[in-house]
Amino acid sequence: MMRKLSAEAFGTFWLVFGGCGSAVLAAAFPELGIGFAGVSLAFGLTVLTMAYAVGGISGGHFNPAVSLGLALANRFDWKELAPYWGAQVFGGFIAAGCLFVIASGMDGWTAGGFASNGFGELSPGGYSMQSALMIEIILTAGFLVVILGSTSSKVPGGFAPISIGLALTLIHLISIPVTNTSVNPARSTVVAFYAQTDAVGQLWLFWIAPLAGAILGALIWRYLLSPDESLENIGGDRD
Repeated sequence: MMRKLSAEAFGTFWLVFGGCGSAVLAAAFPELGIGFAGVSLAFGLTVLTMAYAVGGISGGHFNPAVSLGLALANRFDWKELAPYWGAQVFGGFIAAGCLFVIASGMDGWTAGGFASNGFGELSPGGYSMQSALMIEIILTAGFLVVILGSTSSKVPGGFAPISIGLALTLIHLISIPVTNTSVNPARSTVVAFYAQTDAVGQLWLFWIAPLAGAILGALIWRYLLSPDESLENIGGDRD
């Protein structure tokens, strides 16, 4: 079990450090040309690389919403859900702290939003709470369907990390202007506490919406798209 939790912590560390780091460090300089597309790709690449690196150990969730959705789809043991959430948040906090130390080494730097999520005044495009809630639910549900479908026993093996990474890239391309993209409560939580905004006050939405979306996606897959599939646990080894 410790190996699985360590893999989840490291994978979430990589997601936050790579994805949020691209926004905090690289996207802060327009002349580098990374922009929204670059940040979107960075998030997708973090999941793709860690799914191959440690997915065989823990299942490669790196996201409390993904763990919940897999449990609902009978792909993950419910008793491991709370430890996985703890490992994911812990790994993310370490990454956010490292990013803060690195970024603050530049003269005159201020944390600002620090790649946090938000709606209303904290939305990059000024979108409302209702817009944020809807897009986070829809995109998390779609993400779970992609994960469950690409890891199904009925599709060719070895390609799931590619489709999952590309799905996360697409999700960011769609929703960065709306919420700065969460679909991951751990990612939202760990950077909110470093932001110089009210990101912590809006954090509730970025737990409720992704978890609700995960439930919706798991139910869509289990009862509509693949009701006859033989569901097996994909959470890695049982050590």
